[in-house]
Amino acid sequence: MNARPAFVREDPGNGWLVFVRVVPGARKSETAGEAEDRLRIRLAAPAVENKANKALSAFLAGLLGLRASQVRILRGETARQKTLLVECPHEPDWTKLN
Repeated sequence: MNARPAFVREDPGNGWLVFVRVVPGARKSETAGEAEDRLRIRLAAPAVENKANKALSAFLAGLLGLRASQVRILRGETARQKTLLVECPHEPDWTKLN
């Protein structure tokens, strides 16, 4: 497996922490590289009524081949910088996030 990206840390017993910076209201949902040890993600969903947070979990889960319920926001519900917990027993293929 390739080296783990700087924006991912193992959370023993729980899964994987993924540090992201979100830009809501984009033309389309996509990853946009890294900045300050965070994965930049552009989301088509607006930042109203929790729509961007739901879209973020679903988008990241889709890229990693997981269910949306396996990705949840630990910190940063109302901020652009968020910490996500990816709950899965094995390490996902992080290269899919590029």
